[in-house]
This record gives sequence, C-alpha cells and structure tokens, in this order.
Amino acid sequence: MTRMLETERYGEAISLLELLLKFQGQDERHYEEWAALRDWLKTSFPQEEGHASNREEDEDDWSEQELTRRHVQSKLAQDGEYADKLLRAVMEEPFSDQALLALEQLAYIDQPEVDDALIKWLDNRSVHPLIQFRILQTLKRRGMNGVVTFFRGQEQVEVEVESVPLEPGEFPMGIVRILERVADQTEIHEPALFYFAQEMWMQFVMASYGTANYRSMLSEEDYMIDIWAAALHQTVSESVSGDIQSEEIRSLYGITDSLRFQFEHAYRAMKIFISGSPKG
Repeated sequence: MTRMLETERYGEAISLLELLLKFQGQDERHYEEWAALRDWLKTSFPQEEGHASNREEDEDDWSEQELTRRHVQSKLAQDGEYADKLLRAVMEEPFSDQALLALEQLAYIDQPEVDDALIKWLDNRSVHPLIQFRILQTLKRRGMNGVVTFFRGQEQVEVEVESVPLEPGEFPMGIVRILERVADQTEIHEPALFYFAQEMWMQFVMASYGTANYRSMLSEEDYMIDIWAAALHQTVSESVSGDIQSEEIRSLYGITDSLRFQFEHAYRAMKIFISGSPKG
C-alpha cells in the first residue's frame, strides 16, 4: 500500500482497499482505517477510481487471486485451525456470500485433507447442484486431477475435474449455440426477456454440469438445440411475465409432435431447477 501511494498509483490503492474490506476476521480498527483511507483517496483523486496501472508486473502483483492467496497464507500462519474453520463455514452453515468467499479461499490451502473433505461434501445429496459446481471449481483451482463421482439428485455423475469451466467462456460451444438461438427470437423485440434468459441459462448449465441433461445440450444436432432453446424461452417467459404461450413458442423453434416429449423433459428440468434454487 505504501509503495502504491508513494508512486501515486491511487487507482490501484483504492481497488486494493476495496478488496481488503471484503475479508472477514481482522481487527475492527483495521477496517476503520482502510475505509477512511479509501474514502479519502476517492474524494481527493476521483479521476483515479477504477483505474489501475497498466504495467503488467503490477497487475500480476496485485491480482485478486494473488491477494487472496496472500491473505489465506497469512491467516494460516496466525491460526493453524484456519482451514478447519473455513470448511465449517461452508459445510455447516446455511450457504451465503460469506460461505462462498470461504470456499474460494480453500483453493489456496495446500492440505490434502481439504480435498478429501470437499469430495465427501460433494457427494452429499442435500447439497444444491449449484453449490456442487462451486465445489468442483474449487477442486480444480486446488490443482486436483482425475475423475470424481457423486450423486446429483438421483443421478450418479462422473466429472473430470481438470475439465470443469472456471469462467462462462470456457463452456463448450454447444452451450453458447442454445443461448444464441434464443437471442435470435428475443434480442430485438424482447430484450428484457433475453437478459433474464442469459442469467437463468448459465445458472441452469452450472447446476446441470456432468448430467445426462448437460450431455444432451452439447449435441450437434439442430433439433436438440431447438428443444433446449424453446424450453429456456418458455421457462423465462413464464417467470418474467407469467404468460403461458407454449404453442407459440414451440412453433417459433420448430418443435413438432415428434419432439414434444423431449421438449417437455427439458422444460420440466428447468422448472424443477427454478423451484429449488438456493437463496444464498
């Protein structure tokens, strides 16, 4: 921080302080000092807020991942039970934003027992599919390789950890093509509906990862793209406006009687997901 202020890198200092304020477990006095310094910088240098140095070395030094790693290592040095506390925070409490932050920190703890605990938790049938996906991402960030087997509802799933996407852009093209199909029908005349479709689709894809439904989304057959796109369109339309236009929507996507059964299966899967989505 001192180096940033001495070299007038106020934008980076503001970003660093914002990130520090998100972490829990520090002395309250530290938070007050960080907040006061952040507010002063924002007031004194408003043009700098949101603008960090373009120097690649500095960006690497203060990336969010690196800062998180340093924070976790510092906490481990102070508290030998910090890993256990993080595990309890994510596994024993109702899942929340703080639990998600704890799960992200577990990616930076080099202890084999953390892998064992996460894999065991992954196979708990009461864990929501979205949380299961977050666990898979954490295992990948921890450098784990190989296949993990667990239950998602009543379905047994096998996933190669090294293949788990960490960013939306890492999902296969088939996932994108389905959303593009919905965009063709909604982006111009129903932009609000398309916005919600994007949000719902990525959540549903993550919750379905590794399942038979997910594998069917990756099909290169146009009719499977139409089925999932129509199911997404109808589900979002009902959620946003309450309108049920199933025949019109099926017609838009060319869902014939021969595809009706598969369409209903996809639509039902989305409705079940929405009804059981976690609050946190």
